[in-house]
Amino acid sequence: MKPLTALLVVLAAAGLWYADRVLNDGAAIVFLGKQLIRITTWLAFWR
Repeated sequence: MKPLTALLVVLAAAGLWYADRVLNDGAAIVFLGKQLIRITTWLAFWR
């Protein structure tokens, strides 16, 4: 995995955690976040 891609994944995870805390509506955000991270990781892996 490229360093930039790894950084983006970490930032996305941190942003999702923050949004989950602030909005206090965990289920949908966590689900979307997991899908986003899965897609990003898949794209990074296949490049």
